[in-house]
Amino acid sequence: MAEGLNKVMLLGNLGADPELRMTSGGQAVLKLRLATSESYMDRNRNRQERTEWHRVVVWGKRAEALNKILSKGSRIFVEGGLRTSSYEDKDGNKRYTTEIVASEIILAGRAGGGGSRDTGGGDSFGPGPSYDEAPSTGGFGGGPDDDDIPF
Repeated sequence: MAEGLNKVMLLGNLGADPELRMTSGGQAVLKLRLATSESYMDRNRNRQERTEWHRVVVWGKRAEALNKILSKGSRIFVEGGLRTSSYEDKDGNKRYTTEIVASEIILAGRAGGGGSRDTGGGDSFGPGPSYDEAPSTGGFGGGPDDDDIPF
């Protein structure tokens, strides 16, 4: 019997500069906010655009390297798996957060061209650590700070 498949592939633009943090054990973790957009025609034949926001986490040395070259607007391809974790907010309510734990990241340039710290040369950063190597908390504690994210 197959064990299953947890695989996500996204191509989009960073909606904010990356956030690099260190775990209490000294492991680097990079938090990315990735926007993917698609356009469609509504009933009145007007073109509409829908944007989805994704939380992406990168671990270890790759996190440190990517933090130096990525910035808001950078276009990247992300491959990884979904991980959902829960936490209690400041009011004691149970909250859930889902993020993509990146196993592969490819730099795809900058949306609209110009001004990014990345080279856009299609550089690949991967593969990453196995899921067993990443802390089960998702690396950021999943605490109240997540409520401040606009998505």
